[in-house]
Amino acid sequence: MTFYKKITISVLSGFAIVGLLSSCEEEITTIGEGLIGGEPFETGKVIFDVFAYNKKINAVKTSQLPIYQLGNFQDPIYGKTTATIVSQVQLTAVNPIFGKFIQSEEAPVDTIPTRIAENETIKSVFLFIPYLTNFKDSDADGVPDDLDVDPADPNSDTDGDGLTDNQERISNLNPLSQDTDGDGILDAVDTVNDKAAFAREFVLDSIFGTGINQPFNVKVQRSNFFLRDLDPAANFQQSQEYFSNSPDFNSFLTETIADVDTLTVRNKEILIFNTDDPDTEDVDESRTVKTTIGAGIYMPLDAAFFQENILDKESGAELLNNQNFKNYLRGIHISIRQSDDIYMLLNMFGASITMNYTYSSVNTNGTATDVTDDTVETLESSYVFSLTTGSGINPQTGQQIPITGNVVNTFVNESYPSEILNALNSPTNAERIYLKGGAGAYAELKLFGEDDATGDNIIAQIKSNNWIINEASLVFYVDRETLDAAGGTIEPPRLYLFNTATNLQLYNPITEFSEPSTTNTLRRILFYDGLLSKEDDKGIKYRVRITDYINSLVLRDAENVPIGLTLTSDIGNIAVGNAQVIENGTEVSKKIPIMSIINPLGTVLFGSNVDASNLDKKLQLEISYTKAN
Repeated sequence: MTFYKKITISVLSGFAIVGLLSSCEEEITTIGEGLIGGEPFETGKVIFDVFAYNKKINAVKTSQLPIYQLGNFQDPIYGKTTATIVSQVQLTAVNPIFGKFIQSEEAPVDTIPTRIAENETIKSVFLFIPYLTNFKDSDADGVPDDLDVDPADPNSDTDGDGLTDNQERISNLNPLSQDTDGDGILDAVDTVNDKAAFAREFVLDSIFGTGINQPFNVKVQRSNFFLRDLDPAANFQQSQEYFSNSPDFNSFLTETIADVDTLTVRNKEILIFNTDDPDTEDVDESRTVKTTIGAGIYMPLDAAFFQENILDKESGAELLNNQNFKNYLRGIHISIRQSDDIYMLLNMFGASITMNYTYSSVNTNGTATDVTDDTVETLESSYVFSLTTGSGINPQTGQQIPITGNVVNTFVNESYPSEILNALNSPTNAERIYLKGGAGAYAELKLFGEDDATGDNIIAQIKSNNWIINEASLVFYVDRETLDAAGGTIEPPRLYLFNTATNLQLYNPITEFSEPSTTNTLRRILFYDGLLSKEDDKGIKYRVRITDYINSLVLRDAENVPIGLTLTSDIGNIAVGNAQVIENGTEVSKKIPIMSIINPLGTVLFGSNVDASNLDKKLQLEISYTKAN
């Protein structure tokens, strides 16, 4: 049965003495009473104070990240963040031969008449960097859930052409177009689909700003800064780390390789079809796709630069191996114009540079020994450079795939408002908690007491009370007044807590629950929660369950260390990276979750040192327990 009872002073004496129980004079709802193993028991809930300390991040490690950022992010509370990228360029095949023969063998040779000066000439060069795309398709009908009229029904007809989405998928028709081949006849009655492929449409993740629907500028420059692969300070046994405030790369920039003002956000593939061969009358090669360019930045680069620095270096030492090449063409610097309000998260591991060129070749017309019918033709070929490869986890082995190629993000933040700066530099218990992704801000929390002795005494009291901890939660209330006054804040969807001593997550992956086969990271680790609760589409609070962590303190004598609080883009990724953090006016090295580094968002939460008007939003630890009498 349900009833009300007062928590006795004897049960809470250890807490009341230090003044940490805000509820010792309040009535607590008891949620049940019964028998455990034949013994009477009682249940209750107690509330403890939590002490929060803001930490300003000066810089974060931004090499070998899973996701990279580019552009200008306008945060109405924290100001503007500008992100640029410096990347190595890698040969996908070392000592490449352009055309059929290496340059030193191209001069005419009487005994080998097919060897001629090939005159390799750049036709075009394109840089491609994929966006983060979402192709979650719950009903496997070929339509992303966010575009599907009914994502749970493969027999829905999203484009309304009389064929179900699944029928169109099977027939290689476009389920988002009533007329796949554009001949004016609806797919449902068209007996001939005259288009063998169509461009898929994606839902784009993680592109921000008013510039999404406007042309924007991307500039690519040659960088002469040498990005080392290995750290000489670690006897070349570890990867070289680069930080968001790394050396001023701008002073190492030379030639401009591209400066394009007309780029737009593109959520569809680009299909490049083959050219029809007139000699094959029965086959129309123009109906087959030569190349598919996914959703992303796709822009031309300067042909003359690649003619001089790549094609004309054929057979030279510069292209002999990647070590030589990285020392020769040290990298490229990618930026977006300061006035463009657009910010994007990019998959640099799918990035590439494709160099298309023509060359001369002898066609012997099938008579290798008869040169009288030989003709000289102009042929086309291409060579692809990668930027970085190997990111991620092998799904079969669970092991990290080694990363090759260095890519570094730089972040430049506007100076924060004085109120925020003062709070970040304060060593005292926080009234407001300031969280900002990238090289921004995070918080550290102390449970039970500001000093270790007080916390240890409270944990010892809980042990002596023989409580069974049923649930322990932290509730973080959003400072709506601050967010509403700023306007336009994109609120982070999830918070992440980690043990600052071990750098591990506070949730227990063994006892956690995630929706089966989901690709949505917000539908994973649901017992832990940490998700933003909203009312009228505005964030109100985040609840984070740390039951396993509290039990580790009570039952397994784990050390009660400060808990880190950050934002997260993917709660399943618990990797951390080095960061330079300000503590008591001094810069110290700390570990910060990588998933907060790649997140540009920010928010403001209530801390535990709130004024009287916000006591109902005070940060506290709630523990529900069972006690055997």
